[in-house]
Amino acid sequence: MLNGERVDYAPREGERLSDTLRALGALDVKVGCNAGDCGACTVLVDGEPVCACLVASTQADGRDVTSLAGLRAEPAMQRLADAFHRNNAAQCGICTPGMLVSAAALLRRNAQPSEAEVKDALGGVLCRCTGYRAIIDAVLGTVRDVPADDTIGTGVPRIDGRAKVHGTERFGDDVAPADALALRVIRSPHPRARIVFGDLAAFAAGTGIAAVLTADDVPGANRFGVIPAFADQPVFAVGEARYRGEAVAAVVGDPDVIAALDASTFPVRFEPLPAATSPAEAEAADAAVLHAGRAGNLMCEGLVRKGDAEAALARAAIVAEGRFRSPFVEHAYIEPEAGYAEVVAGRVEVHASTQAPVMDRDGLAGILGVEPEAVRIVPTACGGGFGSKLDLSVQPFLALAALKTGRPVRCAYSRTESMQSTTKRHPSDIRCRIGATADGTICGFDFAGTFDTGAYASWGPTVANRVPVHASGPYRIADYRATSRAVHTHNPPSGAFRGFGVPQSAIAQEVLFDDLAMALGMDRLAFRQRNALANGTPTVCGQVFTQGVGIGACFEAISPHWARALAGADAANVAGGAVRRGVGVAAGWYGCGNTSMPNPSTIRAGVRADGGIVLHQGAVDIGQGANTVIAQIFATTLGVPLSAVEIVGPDTDVTPDAGKTSASRQTFVSGNAARLTAEALRAEILRLANAGPDAVIHTGDGLVVEDGERRQRLELTASGPYALEAAESYDPPTAPLDANGQGAPYAVYGYAAHMVELDVDMELGTVTLVKVTAAHDVGRAINPVLVDGQIHGGVAQGAGMALMEEYIPGRTENLHDYLIPTIGDIPPIETLIVEEPDAHGPYGAKGLGEHALIPTAPAILNAIRHASGARLTAVPATPDRVLAAIRAAKAAP
Repeated sequence: MLNGERVDYAPREGERLSDTLRALGALDVKVGCNAGDCGACTVLVDGEPVCACLVASTQADGRDVTSLAGLRAEPAMQRLADAFHRNNAAQCGICTPGMLVSAAALLRRNAQPSEAEVKDALGGVLCRCTGYRAIIDAVLGTVRDVPADDTIGTGVPRIDGRAKVHGTERFGDDVAPADALALRVIRSPHPRARIVFGDLAAFAAGTGIAAVLTADDVPGANRFGVIPAFADQPVFAVGEARYRGEAVAAVVGDPDVIAALDASTFPVRFEPLPAATSPAEAEAADAAVLHAGRAGNLMCEGLVRKGDAEAALARAAIVAEGRFRSPFVEHAYIEPEAGYAEVVAGRVEVHASTQAPVMDRDGLAGILGVEPEAVRIVPTACGGGFGSKLDLSVQPFLALAALKTGRPVRCAYSRTESMQSTTKRHPSDIRCRIGATADGTICGFDFAGTFDTGAYASWGPTVANRVPVHASGPYRIADYRATSRAVHTHNPPSGAFRGFGVPQSAIAQEVLFDDLAMALGMDRLAFRQRNALANGTPTVCGQVFTQGVGIGACFEAISPHWARALAGADAANVAGGAVRRGVGVAAGWYGCGNTSMPNPSTIRAGVRADGGIVLHQGAVDIGQGANTVIAQIFATTLGVPLSAVEIVGPDTDVTPDAGKTSASRQTFVSGNAARLTAEALRAEILRLANAGPDAVIHTGDGLVVEDGERRQRLELTASGPYALEAAESYDPPTAPLDANGQGAPYAVYGYAAHMVELDVDMELGTVTLVKVTAAHDVGRAINPVLVDGQIHGGVAQGAGMALMEEYIPGRTENLHDYLIPTIGDIPPIETLIVEEPDAHGPYGAKGLGEHALIPTAPAILNAIRHASGARLTAVPATPDRVLAAIRAAKAAP
């Protein structure tokens, strides 16, 4: 039985129940790993929750299987789903069905569980977006009220949330037609290898494969990249593979044939070659140069210089210095890359999970050798991205396969394939010196960072350019020098990951600030407050903001919590014992949008003849809430209820380019475009009604304008889809950086300060988070509930970076060996929303996505030191590293 109905099905030998259920149409069962690690495929089997991927389909014979779809009609599940929706406990939504099924099983057994029981019951389901706390609250029955008003500033539930909690949201692997062929990529098992193909035609003929694709099948340029000047990654490697997991070929065929294919039989031989798997190895005199035509493996550099850092350090009363390292970090979104492509009326249409539809379209056009108009990108729901889904993944393979076969073709990466082949956070090796005067004023700052950009450029140039701007943190520093270097290695490409290198630099800067404060005998928060940027003071780029600098307000918001936490730590530690309480603080800032480059968004809207209002919104919502925030800004400006606005898109055929979802830009940039579009459309409506600026627009029964006591129903006619239409763009005002990095790289920065309370076991080296207090200046909280959700999710990812996450090619290519925080790892998080409006932002709003992660890891490291004396300069702070640092601190004179 499946959801109460008898189903007959003949599975393949060894077929997993997760695959069977999806084949039977139960697409609410999500596959995130097929190894029992993520829990997204959780269903009830005879009433008990199990990971469907760990059950052979034959084991379900004669048993009662229930997915989320089979529970939706139950009143208890309806209440639970509503609680998830109202609490913003479903952000991207890919893990939500597994969470809800697990929670439903718990509540059937225990209608009033404790928090510990909720964590235990849901501990097998991973979430990468929410930080788990909203989920815990929803299951415990603590539910947010829905505001009566839906204008900006109110925490209305996300407008696309119902589909997520009902399990009807369609992600990349949910949309392909039933007759689609399947595609599988053949990848290098070595970090560097010579590629030698055998008889591909004979292989295809002998195995029933419909098509084999190699570089010879690429009609345009066999290269792509998110930055055109650095587009160096081939669709299929030619001659030599440059990293483990690189694509060398693809096979296409009927799904059963592809599922049964033994990839080891594919006629290709890989001859391993010496590989450089670190920047030091890549820059050795005898290292192989990854890209022909270059003198070496240094890809690019960045610099910001102001004043004389060396002279300032020489006159400082005290100097702190250190070398700080961080590894690859995996995005670990629960939805692996997936989608399908088909040829429609001579054009290639690709439906896939992405963060950048127009960028995908233009990149594919170059690969296919066609004009961009010959390609259509229709983004599916995106089950988490965090930067990695800015880069092309399945899209080129699908497009080429659809063109070659003339059939729809689908592909879904396995978890291992996703982790092998997609971009990572850049490993960093940072050396930094910071000086201070006797009164605690920063006096000189010298920073040098080397970043492993992997085999191909991806977003490496952006990291190299952004880091020197941000490495100071949100502080006043008169004499400053920061350099960055991005080096090619035989590792997976490093790309965008929530912060573009800033989280790595924040660790160095904030740990050294603690060094200085402690050496000077100053309170650590007071040291930061003394040096914080303020309105009218120049940044390290010489940029002066006369308003909107909110880091001081963030520190002020933290201050009473700081005093309480320090007193609590003293009280907890007075009795001694193995477990010691510590408190740490750190700050962060982040420029919203591209660095000193054009960064426009365009939004379009129209009014149909029947008075219906349609918003063409091309900004991809990856769980952060762009659909809701942009619609709230538009509706508030137009002067209509949010419910009156119908949203279309994103879709490159019907929505204008709202830019990529990255760099915390959508609320700021696309929000401004939505505001301008609504202003233009409102002006046209009021002009037709001959109404004043304070007139009220009513919808429902046509379009009615109320101006004082006069009400007028507009008679609209349309020759096309709309009787009235407006489209406006917004591009943030920035200025190029000169040779010393001086200029105006961003129009808006967001600011944050995090305080972490934690316990350290002095004998085991284990760290337990107790509480995180996060103050964020968002300018104006367009939707406070979504702001809260972004902060919680960022804190959880920052905690993972600090304590457990380390991607090692060939060793941690699954969610069993690569650890991300579970529901039991994240403590209570108190969000302090600070609103220092910015003149450029829509209604004063600033971006938030990256900011929420940046201060967390350094605050954790500083809290570990406060608790134990262990000064850590490398992450993750695993128990062995913490214990070694404790022993080193005890042994120091």
